[in-house]
Amino acid sequence: MEITEITSATELRELLGEPMPRALTKERVRLHDRDREWLSLSPLCLIATSDAEGNCDVSPKGDPPGFTVVLDDTTIAVPERPGNRRADGYHNVLANPHVGLLYLIPGRGETLRINGRARLVREAPFFEDMVVKGHRPILALVVEIEQIFFHCAKALMRSAVWKPETWDPDAMPSHARLVKEMQQVEESLEDLERYYGTEYAKKLYKG
Repeated sequence: MEITEITSATELRELLGEPMPRALTKERVRLHDRDREWLSLSPLCLIATSDAEGNCDVSPKGDPPGFTVVLDDTTIAVPERPGNRRADGYHNVLANPHVGLLYLIPGRGETLRINGRARLVREAPFFEDMVVKGHRPILALVVEIEQIFFHCAKALMRSAVWKPETWDPDAMPSHARLVKEMQQVEESLEDLERYYGTEYAKKLYKG
């Protein structure tokens, strides 16, 4: 069978059909009280960025529920914790401030989508509200909201992602083994297993 590409917005719309009115009217530009409530309960956010050439990155950010600080009705801030220091998404923001954020609550199929313009902040008074286990964030991603809405639950329902009976985390080798097999590293597998085990958990906020 030949591959048939979609090459125009008209062709795409003809294939998908017109969106329901509710899908068009759900967009907002300011935080509703329910948006604030969702953010206070969400422990995980996926942040999408792209550089000036359109090269993309999606990075997960997680902390205790409510880790995202609401600064006002159109502005939020996401803390950065110690990581691998690649900073792919942050380099993208410096070149192109447009970002897309997806907030999840475990067990809920819906997600909260926020699109806007971001900037990097290395210090601000609200950093005090981002302290976890005595540790201040390294920096914060401040997002000026341009679009916000709840995304329907179908994708998470289809995936059954929140159903423990579908989980099989051991279907893939451990992360340590993946690193050993796929990267050039000097450490032994045993050293890597130790690093990504108990030692890894101890460094969540210490770097």
